[in-house]
This record gives sequence, C-alpha cells and structure tokens, in this order.
Amino acid sequence: VASPINLNTATSVELEKLPGVGPAMAQRIIDYRQKNNGFKKLEDLMQVKGIGEKTFLKLKPLVTIAPARATDR
Repeated sequence: VASPINLNTATSVELEKLPGVGPAMAQRIIDYRQKNNGFKKLEDLMQVKGIGEKTFLKLKPLVTIAPARATDR
C-alpha cells in the first residue's frame, strides 16, 4: 500500500489490498462506516467483527481517517 487508505472513503477493492482483509472483512468495514457515520478514530476499526488488537496494530500504519468529502459520496 503506497499511501494510507482512508477508512471513510475506501472502496471494498481498496480495503482488500490491506493485509488480512478479504471481501467479507471489507464489507464489514463498509457496513460499520455506514451505520456509524464513518470512523471517528482509528481505534474504531477494532469495533468491526474480526478485527482484534493484533490485526489492528498491523493495519494501523496503513490506514488513515479523514472526513468524507462531499465529492467522495
């Protein structure tokens, strides 16, 4: 992953580039994002089923959170 992936705007294809994230996990991340109006902090990723502390620590340097811009919706 060249630059960090924004959890609030990434598509499932982009999310699947992350280590340990397959189609089902990518969909759960997107479902969480939609249900909770986006991720507020990186640690929110651990609220997604299947992402524990070890996985989170592996993903943390590869993801970022920026508010979704109107053009990204």
